[in-house]
Amino acid sequence: MNATHVEHPLMPAPHVRERPAFGAAGLPIALAAFVLGLAGLALIATGLAVVTDHLGGAHGLGVAAIVVGVLVTMGAGLTGGGLVVVAPGEARVVQFLGRYTGTVRLDGLRWVNPFTTRLKVSTRIRNHETAVMKVNDAEGNPIEIAAVVVWQVQDTARAMFEVDNFVGFVAIQTETAVRHIAVTYPYDSHGAENTLSLRDNAEEITQRLSAEIAARVEAAGVGVIESRITHLAYAPEIAGAMLRRQQAGAVVAARQRIVEGAVGMVELALDRLASREVVDLDEERKAAMVSNLLVVLCGDRDASPIVNAGSLYH
Repeated sequence: MNATHVEHPLMPAPHVRERPAFGAAGLPIALAAFVLGLAGLALIATGLAVVTDHLGGAHGLGVAAIVVGVLVTMGAGLTGGGLVVVAPGEARVVQFLGRYTGTVRLDGLRWVNPFTTRLKVSTRIRNHETAVMKVNDAEGNPIEIAAVVVWQVQDTARAMFEVDNFVGFVAIQTETAVRHIAVTYPYDSHGAENTLSLRDNAEEITQRLSAEIAARVEAAGVGVIESRITHLAYAPEIAGAMLRRQQAGAVVAARQRIVEGAVGMVELALDRLASREVVDLDEERKAAMVSNLLVVLCGDRDASPIVNAGSLYH
C-alpha cells in the first residue's frame, strides 16, 4: 500500500529531565517537629515564670530559657515547613532558589528541604478532544475532521520548564497534527489501489496520527496513550455532490456484479444445452438466446414474455 511519508517536527533537546527529589518519610519528622514545638513552648513558659518571680539569681536563667525556647519553636516550625502531602495521581516539582532539584512522586506525607518551593503537577490520564475543523484533504476537497487524544505527563520537569503551559501545548500540537494528517491523505481512495485514505484506512491513519502527536508533545514530557478520529465528513458545500458520486460508484459496482453473474449463467445454460443435446443451436440462435437471457437477468424490471408463433427466420 502506498504510504505517504509524514514528517515529524524536530524539537530541541530538553534542558532538564525528571529525577527523584531528596526527601524522607514525613510522618516521623512531623512527630519530631511536634515534640520540638511542645518542648520549645514549655521552655518559654518556664522562662517567663522564672522572670516574673523576680528572683535575681535565676533571672538570667529565665531569659536563657526563653531564648532557647523561641529557637526550638522556630526550628520545629521550620522543620514542619518541609512537610508536603502528595495525593495519588499527583507529583511535586521541587525548586530551590529557582533551580530544579527533583520531583516527589511517592504519595502520602513526605518531607523535603523546607527552603524549597513545591509545584503541584497532575500525572493522571487526561483526554483532549479537538473541535471540528474544516480543512482541505490531499485532493483539495474541503472536509470536516475532529480527533481525541488520551495523554499523560511522564516527565514532570519537562512539563513544567520546557514549555510555557503544557496543557495548552498539547491542545495546540494535537490540532496541528490532525490538520497535517488531513491534508496529507485524501478523504476517499475512490477504488484506487495502493492508496491510503482517511475513510478506508482508519487504523493506519490513526497509528500515524498517534505517532505524529507523540513526536510533537515529547518536548513537554507528555506521552500519548491513544488517539482516534471522532468526526470525519465532507464539508456541507460538497457533501451532496460527493454523496451522488458515491451512489453512482455503488450503482456501477452493483451493475458490474450483475453482469458478471449474468454472463456466467448464460455460459452455464449454453454448456448444459450442448452437453445434454437438448437442442441444436446455430450461431444466430445462440446470439438471440444470449441477448434474451441478458435482458432478463440484467433488467431492472420483470421481463414480459412474448410468444413467437413462427420461427426465428420467419
